[in-house]
Amino acid sequence: MIVPETPTLYDWAGGHEALVKLLTIFYGHVLEDPLLEPVFRGMDPEHPKHVAVWLGEVFGGPAEYSASRGGHAHMVGRHLGRAITEEQRRRWVTLLLDAADEAGLPADPEFRAAFAGYLEWGSRLAVLFSAPGAEPDPHEPVPHWDWPRPPWQPPAS
Repeated sequence: MIVPETPTLYDWAGGHEALVKLLTIFYGHVLEDPLLEPVFRGMDPEHPKHVAVWLGEVFGGPAEYSASRGGHAHMVGRHLGRAITEEQRRRWVTLLLDAADEAGLPADPEFRAAFAGYLEWGSRLAVLFSAPGAEPDPHEPVPHWDWPRPPWQPPAS
């Protein structure tokens, strides 16, 4: 019996196009949200696409964010001095989880656990990096997120 290779979270999510759809929906909601809109006011219209490339790399897709946008140091730099609050962080996570449903990302428990786990972890780092006086290490690599356990798939017949 041949056991299929476990797909990356990037592939399971639907690749670049699915992540662009997710983040376009998400940032549309962010700009309508009274708590988050001030943080993203004046956002570059290409921001959802840039974040899709970041998330793609984190989830095992091409290392395009590192190659074209400056990797982890650039992402961290986008948060410095913003003083993101816990309330804003929680709203950000909630809206992104809702956008995943709206965008039609896979709803299986394994994918959603990995997705939600990254959102929790990454958003908590964003709060730390955005705090006044924060000095994160600019040499950290882009994180690579994986399955908490491989996705369940029906047995091959």
